[in-house]
Amino acid sequence: MDSKKKEILLHKKEQALLGGGADRIHKQHTKGKLTARERISLLMDPNSFEEVGMLVTHRSYDFGMNDQKIYGDGVITGYGTIHGRLVYAFAQDFTVFGGSLSETHAEKICKIMDLAMENGAPVVGLNDSGGARIQEGVNSLGGYADIFYRNTLASGFIPQISAIMGPCAGGAVYSPAITDFILMVKDTSYMFVTGPNVVKTVTNEDITAEELGGTSSHSQESGVAHLAALHDVDCIEKVKNLLSYLPQNCNEKTPPIPYEIEGDESRSGLDTIIPATTTQPYDIKEVIAGTVDRGSFFEIQPAFAQNIIIGFARLGGRSIGIVANQPAHLAGVLDVNSSKKGARFVRFCDCFNIPLWVLVDVPGFLPGKDQEWNAIITNGAKLLFAFSEATVPRISLITRKAYGGAYDVMNSKHIGSDLNFAWPSGEIAVMGAKGASEIIFRREIEAADNPDEKLKELEADYADKFAHPYRAAERGFIDEVILPKETRSKLLKGFAMLSHKKKKLPKKKHGNIPL
Repeated sequence: MDSKKKEILLHKKEQALLGGGADRIHKQHTKGKLTARERISLLMDPNSFEEVGMLVTHRSYDFGMNDQKIYGDGVITGYGTIHGRLVYAFAQDFTVFGGSLSETHAEKICKIMDLAMENGAPVVGLNDSGGARIQEGVNSLGGYADIFYRNTLASGFIPQISAIMGPCAGGAVYSPAITDFILMVKDTSYMFVTGPNVVKTVTNEDITAEELGGTSSHSQESGVAHLAALHDVDCIEKVKNLLSYLPQNCNEKTPPIPYEIEGDESRSGLDTIIPATTTQPYDIKEVIAGTVDRGSFFEIQPAFAQNIIIGFARLGGRSIGIVANQPAHLAGVLDVNSSKKGARFVRFCDCFNIPLWVLVDVPGFLPGKDQEWNAIITNGAKLLFAFSEATVPRISLITRKAYGGAYDVMNSKHIGSDLNFAWPSGEIAVMGAKGASEIIFRREIEAADNPDEKLKELEADYADKFAHPYRAAERGFIDEVILPKETRSKLLKGFAMLSHKKKKLPKKKHGNIPL
């Protein structure tokens, strides 16, 4: 090769590697943030990343932009491997025009997304952008729309993960919102449709960026963020861990990890978790941790709608999705937020062939004006729709309460669950014994000399008749009442039996989930 031509190439690559320059890289570091290239290096397996579009520059000539061309145009795109599996990625470079999105910046991202769909592999976006590049006007807005369109086409076909590692405002928030999982970094990442200054101008409300759209706001209050990270490295490790539970695309299953049967798969520690008093709370995570492969539970949205638990785990080395009522928070009742949280997770698992284990201890739906005015009817129906539509293997376990309509919604036999187990502590009824007795025996109680004693007597009688799993078992709504220590063994055998399950929904364009 001609030495001069080689020198030109090496010089251009050297310029591209510098991004916005040493000063801006230093400024990025002083904010506690890694550069886009450092993030990509941490994300991908060593020496596996292949960059696409390193020498791309923008095409804008207005506002002096013709004199400000930087190779890469503010985004690094390419492919590599994570855990040895193909993954496509883009990382916005805040050192170049604040990571703002231009026409060519968007084209680079779209090219990577197209390749990901054509080759059936996940896309990871590391977002750190000031938004649309104002100097380009509608061209940048069109670029955003091109990305949104591809996000929608890819949804349910390949996993899409968005890590918010800096500011994300205006149009920049909608692409992550369409993807499957959003991660945010404490103190350095923000998401909002309009920033604090605009809010102040329009509503006269004083609010900080953190309060408006910081990590705590979106991981605890809105539920927009699925995972919160302490810093960039923690965020990237969480992305890699999350990917280990997912398949490459909707036509594959998650590769299992090596697992050797330990002989006796019983877990005697489960026998002592349920309290003797039915109103006493307990932590359903103890049941999960005591059943799945040790240390494998990976919770999603842990700080949002804590009355329902969702996450991934491994059972015998194979990936499963978990949905569980949490008696330790609001008694595990279903409400607006928990229903939406559960429904979206169920639909994700169904998209990507991840079997579902559902743990049930639910006293019903949360009553009240606030819930009704915020559409608990429609939102509760989302969870019902999601379970009913799911064709992946589904196994339920009723640990204690399964009351009213919530019994139906939480993956009951009636809406297509494959196997339904209950512990002897299970209570399957329209409502609790006390409430039922007060309604059924109202006149007898009012006529009694000692109404309180009469209520206790009738309540005990009702509990003997209905507050157990055996009537449901007699009807075939429960396949087996099992001892808690048998749970792991039953799940291992049940999911193995269902591993080749094939179920097709009626032919149609798509259902109309109550959004």
